[in-house]
Amino acid sequence: MGLFRAFEISASGLTAERLRQDVISNNLANANSTRAVLGPDGRWQPYRRQVAVFEERLPSFDSYLASAGQGPDRVEATGQGVRVAGVWDDPTPFRSRYDPGNPDADANGYVQMPNVNPVTEMVDLITATRAYEANVNAINATRSMALKALEIGR
Repeated sequence: MGLFRAFEISASGLTAERLRQDVISNNLANANSTRAVLGPDGRWQPYRRQVAVFEERLPSFDSYLASAGQGPDRVEATGQGVRVAGVWDDPTPFRSRYDPGNPDADANGYVQMPNVNPVTEMVDLITATRAYEANVNAINATRSMALKALEIGR
């Protein structure tokens, strides 16, 4: 694997983890939003937690063909980083809270609250931050190796 591919893989991780942090921040900001989306029945629904889903970026078919002519040991089937497959809504049910004075309460006095758990979101945010830092460290290590290689040539 070349140095530039290592940079590309780490950069894709940085981009994906940054988006994940943005999604988590949006979840935390809307943890108490009871009127976020108009439902199909025309009534307001609470905010639904979102989750960023990643997938491996696979090499293109052209790269397989280009490396196949160089012998069977040159065919590289390794991934090329990650990409965001999508930002999906979490299907877990909404929480109910008894608050008969709330204008969003139903006939029994219960209010539908978002399915966002702040503790879970903070754990996910710490995980995303650590993954982002790991990608930064990988870029710095790759850069250091490239500089050392240039010093050898002097």
